Amino acid sequence: MLHLKLLGKFELTGPAGRIALSSTKLSAFLAYLALAAKPVPREHLTTLLWGSYFDDQARQNFRQALLRLRKLIGTEALVSDDQTVQLSPAAVASDARQFEGLVRSASAAELRQAVSLLDGDLLAGIDVKEPAWEDWLGNERQRFGKLACDALVALGRIELDLGRAPDALICAENCIRRDLFREDAHRLAIVAMVALGRRAEALKHYQGLVERLRQELATAPEAETTQAYEQARTATDPQNMPPRGKPSIAVLPFANLSHEPEQDYFVDGMVDEIITALSRMHWLIVIARNSSFTYKGRAVDVKQVGRELGVRYVLEGSVRRAGNRVRIGGQLIDTETGAALWADRIEGELQDIFDLQDEVTTKVVGAISPKLEQAEIERSKRKLTGSLDAYDYYLRGMAETYKWTREANEQALAHFYRAIELDPEFASAFGMAARCFSQRKAGGWVTDPSFEITESQRLARRAIELGADDAVALATAGIVLAFVAGELEVGDALIERGLELNPNLAWAWLFSGWVKAWSGDADTAISRITRAIHLSPHDPSLLSMRRGIAFAYFIAGRYEEAISSANIAIKSPQNAFIAMAAVAASA
Repeated sequence: MLHLKLLGKFELTGPAGRIALSSTKLSAFLAYLALAAKPVPREHLTTLLWGSYFDDQARQNFRQALLRLRKLIGTEALVSDDQTVQLSPAAVASDARQFEGLVRSASAAELRQAVSLLDGDLLAGIDVKEPAWEDWLGNERQRFGKLACDALVALGRIELDLGRAPDALICAENCIRRDLFREDAHRLAIVAMVALGRRAEALKHYQGLVERLRQELATAPEAETTQAYEQARTATDPQNMPPRGKPSIAVLPFANLSHEPEQDYFVDGMVDEIITALSRMHWLIVIARNSSFTYKGRAVDVKQVGRELGVRYVLEGSVRRAGNRVRIGGQLIDTETGAALWADRIEGELQDIFDLQDEVTTKVVGAISPKLEQAEIERSKRKLTGSLDAYDYYLRGMAETYKWTREANEQALAHFYRAIELDPEFASAFGMAARCFSQRKAGGWVTDPSFEITESQRLARRAIELGADDAVALATAGIVLAFVAGELEVGDALIERGLELNPNLAWAWLFSGWVKAWSGDADTAISRITRAIHLSPHDPSLLSMRRGIAFAYFIAGRYEEAISSANIAIKSPQNAFIAMAAVAASA
């Protein structure tokens, strides 16, 4: 098959490689036929390419060009009769036709393929100097330019939904380079910049667009563009913060008990890592390092710290070095009661300080996350109903979710819907509401399959839209789209993005394990669910983790291990049939 490259610099290639053409008009001749994809009247081509010549000379030039092209590409590729000429679709393909076919799709994979074909203007450098050709080529370049922008914006929106803000911004910028006044691309750029933490740049981008529109078109931005600007402008306004009543924590500087000042950098670096890891949890307000480190070297009363920093919890700890070994102790304290919610110590070799920092961070964050969540759930239960706000309803929904019963599932869904009603931009609530439908399918409680699939998809996609940098929203949306809607690849990508944002989210590792197992990648599934158990060995979802790893062992053909893990999960009456099925199948 012959292949024509029309997007960017023209090129004709065959089985033996590049085929050189002797003139620009021969290239234009082939390009027009390729884009027409149907028989073209001889007179039309003659006028298009030799319209400024006398009739006899124009027809003679056409016949000579046709003869030369037949010799180069063969009569099977170039088909003609007395009236028309055309390229055989079975013998000649072009990137332009392929691009037109791909941009009709809403699939991310096909849009990425379409965008990869863009390599400049249509037929760049093909200058025939005939008015009819120039008119036609101008219109075609405009048409392909619009298709290119449509594809870039559509792909950019998908990338943004998948949490890939850098890729979304690249799509927007490539579109703007093609069409400076394409406002949907400017809106995409503004939203992507905000998602990347470049809010000031987003606001500056909008102001530049306003000025350009005023000077060159004497117009103002579209209402949707102004709305995107307002959302960017108020992104850090207190009124646009996540729901009030969220728990807050300060990580105090750990005490260096080694009395070796040179070890301070290791201790402080470890605390920095813990602060960063906790900051990935959108349901938790984490006090910045600059504030919490004002307590360094001071004996403090955690209740006083709570009052001064306005936090509900404090994490404090100490580090002691003995030879090449390091012992790190830590405890999580409720500042209102002074009670320790968690305390533990971790020991390790000081051979690689940075590896040890990562290990400590993972263990500490993995241990205290479920403790914080459970403490908040208990707190919400003690509140009077009249004082409940969106976050309290969210917590009550979480508490019901862990019970794994049909009645609790219905209660959880009602709580999450109420949280959404009170805060329509609560991304995690949308994600957990969607997860309820996933749990209904797993529990065999579905009553209206068509509605539940549609509603779960709606909730999941809204969670993605609102929570591009929210690990909980992305991970829950991912498991729902994978399990309920059957979109395994999309679900897998969303969960992976959630894990990038918060690698300490234990049940995101569990969700990833389930999706990997359904995809047939048993070894990765086992590794991921093992990671979930390691991160949170006392997690409320521990039995679900056991069920998941039993299923993964079964897929891997490791039947004895599947039976062992499933037998542990059977001890709980909630949803035990999944574990029973794993035992039966493995046996």
